[in-house]
Amino acid sequence: MDKTNSMRIVQMLQDYIEENLQNSITLKQLADYSNYSPWHIGHMFKEVVGKSPYEYIRLRRLTMAALVMRDENKKVIDVALDFVFDSQEGFTRAFTREFGISPYKYHKQTPPIKLFLPNKVYDTFKAINYIYQNEGRIGEVMKTVFVQIIERPERKCLIKRGIKATEYFEYCEEVGCDIWNVLTSVKEALYEPIGMWMPENLRNNASEYVQGVELPLDYDKTIPDGYELIVLPPCTMMIFQGEPYDDEKFSVAIDEVWKHIDKFNPELYGYKWAPENGPRFQLAPMGYRGYIEARPVQKC
Repeated sequence: MDKTNSMRIVQMLQDYIEENLQNSITLKQLADYSNYSPWHIGHMFKEVVGKSPYEYIRLRRLTMAALVMRDENKKVIDVALDFVFDSQEGFTRAFTREFGISPYKYHKQTPPIKLFLPNKVYDTFKAINYIYQNEGRIGEVMKTVFVQIIERPERKCLIKRGIKATEYFEYCEEVGCDIWNVLTSVKEALYEPIGMWMPENLRNNASEYVQGVELPLDYDKTIPDGYELIVLPPCTMMIFQGEPYDDEKFSVAIDEVWKHIDKFNPELYGYKWAPENGPRFQLAPMGYRGYIEARPVQKC
């Protein structure tokens, strides 16, 4: 079987697993669902995802259980049974081993933890393939870009710095691509996690590009190893949002917005660029809402 078909089948199984996390899932069920033998499915899944189906299911159940305990007032035993663990003791051992904190303590304190948030392998493969096939032709057609002004108050920000990274892919090479998994777990987040280009005055002799999540000024929970809690000054941000797009064309969508920003003159609206006032940031590219990026500005 070629790589494309393997990824398509594994993503189909990922979707099946996601829909049945609170039900029993066996290797035979996955095999029957995909019309392949259990041995073949186990081998294919491990080869594509890097984890066995059993390990993948366990990690997704623990992650979803953690989110329930973060956001809902449920007993540990009820959460354990909801996610098909045989006992509270077994669930507690698995949770503690994975996240370094007991489920009871996590429910009470909700510190940042590293969730398991895997990509859909076939969608990722298509997106990367699209970039290679269209290299040199990206951004040929400019679409509508919507612009608005927002005010960001003084706030804290939990960040992970890189070394010399100036953009996302360099950042992944330096610190890994799973920082989002920790940032997504933060209960007190004011907004969703963001990628940021830090101005010189906020770089602290580290990378220009970082990832982080904005938090209220009174946030005082334990900071994960390798992360940093900083204070961001109040600033005015000009938000640029492109049109919805097919997910595999995210690079085209980003390029379209960047081209628009390069030509945009904020002075026509009474503002000027103010790159030192705060970090430029991007939201995770999601096709249904269009690519979104923000640049700091101030009134002329």
